[in-house]
Amino acid sequence: MRVFFGALMGFGVIAQPLAADCATEAQIDQFVADYILGTPAAALSPDGSMEDALCTQSRLAAALEPHLGPIIGYKAGLTSAPAQERFGASEPVQGVLFRDMMLHDGASVPSDWGARPVFEADLVLVVGDARLNQAETPEEVLQNIAAIRPFIELPDLTLAEGEPITPVTLTAIGVSPRLGVLGAEIPVTDAAAMGKALVDMTVTLRAADGEVLAQAPGSAVLGHPANAALWLMSKGIEFKPGDLISVGSFGPLFPPAKGKGGATVSYDGLPGDPTVSVVFE
Repeated sequence: MRVFFGALMGFGVIAQPLAADCATEAQIDQFVADYILGTPAAALSPDGSMEDALCTQSRLAAALEPHLGPIIGYKAGLTSAPAQERFGASEPVQGVLFRDMMLHDGASVPSDWGARPVFEADLVLVVGDARLNQAETPEEVLQNIAAIRPFIELPDLTLAEGEPITPVTLTAIGVSPRLGVLGAEIPVTDAAAMGKALVDMTVTLRAADGEVLAQAPGSAVLGHPANAALWLMSKGIEFKPGDLISVGSFGPLFPPAKGKGGATVSYDGLPGDPTVSVVFE
């Protein structure tokens, strides 16, 4: 797995042996066609194992790159208790991030940005040094992180009503990548101080009218947001400088209507108490 994911980042996606329920070329082609049109799609690898799902994910990522640009990082999904409860997961799931899904702070997006659009409060770590791959603690992770970036992820659950949305089917589709809004970089100059700030911060997701939709401490993500990187590495992922790591949701996922025209996430306790916002058109 470690060799596979290193090649995935460096060269696209390498060929994988056909697993028992790894999606076929025809299934991948149909999913991509539905994805591009924003049409609800059939689940991939619905009866498969997590190994099958990862095989499907690698094939699908290769098929999506012509539309979404190259893979620029990874995401740990279902990293908070509410997210795991919603999808019946006992641990996180792993997915990928594409270059062209990333938008700037304040971006406007259609309210129907996908077949089944949702939004969530997230956070991104920007890898500064490949020595991250030898890290064993959150502080060691942060010693090799160049910056933190506020992040509102705008996933697309994609799958048609009645299709199973499980840890396996979510993994098969790369954990629902569609769009994301990145805030300004916050340089990591003191790993210990940043580590404490990440745990102690309060992350608040608000609708456009100021209504608080969700609020959670930084520790809501795996006890420490940097643990998302450690978990991804435990699954075989190798990072390189510049990679983005989405640590996962700090609370529930919401449909666009809950945003009443947009959303803002604030990170009280991080340097400068940063925010990031998006407008839903």
